[in-house]
Amino acid sequence: MTIDISSVLSSIRPRTGVTKARRVLTVSAFVMAALAGFGSVSVRAEDPEISSRRATERTDFTNDEIREGFFKIAFGAELQLDKPAGRVRKFDEPVRIFVETASGPDRRDELARVVADIGARVNHLDIAVTSDRRTANFVVRLVAERKLKSTIRALYGNDKAKRIQQTLNPECLSGIGKDERFRIRRAEVILPIDAGDFTFYDCAYEELLQALGAINDDASVPWTMFNDDVQMGFFDVYDQYLLNIIYDPRISAGMTKDEVDAVLPDILSSARTWVRDANPPQRAESEDRSINRN
Repeated sequence: MTIDISSVLSSIRPRTGVTKARRVLTVSAFVMAALAGFGSVSVRAEDPEISSRRATERTDFTNDEIREGFFKIAFGAELQLDKPAGRVRKFDEPVRIFVETASGPDRRDELARVVADIGARVNHLDIAVTSDRRTANFVVRLVAERKLKSTIRALYGNDKAKRIQQTLNPECLSGIGKDERFRIRRAEVILPIDAGDFTFYDCAYEELLQALGAINDDASVPWTMFNDDVQMGFFDVYDQYLLNIIYDPRISAGMTKDEVDAVLPDILSSARTWVRDANPPQRAESEDRSINRN
């Protein structure tokens, strides 16, 4: 698309700390023009850090807690170079992901499982991996950690890459291109393949989900992976609510906060039913208790 196409970039965690320095950066159309040229775990045992977080995950949330997080995460971007969107951004067509990988650990099967896990937990989202790049509207690049900077330079050019590195010092990135109706038409993700299992899964889930429309980061929402101080490594229940709201058919790309708020009560009811059914009993058993807590 050629009208008001923007790119949204986000990083997971700084290289020198234990917390994430996630930022969201929007830039103008020529960046996406440059891009145009281009379960949940593997069969082995789950990483202990992920298992630990799963075991202590909070799963009961009030409608107000979900609503507040949705409005903070689905609208805006944390670091923005073009004009603020202030609208819902989402795919309104099937999402087909092409995975490009370099030498090093082959994580294509693991990435495919992440994609399948997301698809199983988000209703009304048609998402799958494709081997045909021509049909893909979403590209994931699996690169060695030492190649991350050069990959960013190749995609975004020296000037933009320098600003990204100085501002974010990212371990992974995601970008979207939207049209004038705020429909996501292209998405790009860069993931490190050799930074360890936890980092790979934490990056994969967050960057894929952000590129699907959960774009903003907000430190005031303590239950979401879209928070500088939170690392998950899996698709947590709270964020399943956010994505199920975004992809409910009653939510259209370009809707304002007021428009979403008018239909949100009914959507929350549907989202609760779906999330409860999509999760094992131990993860969803507390959801029934939260329904009347508003």
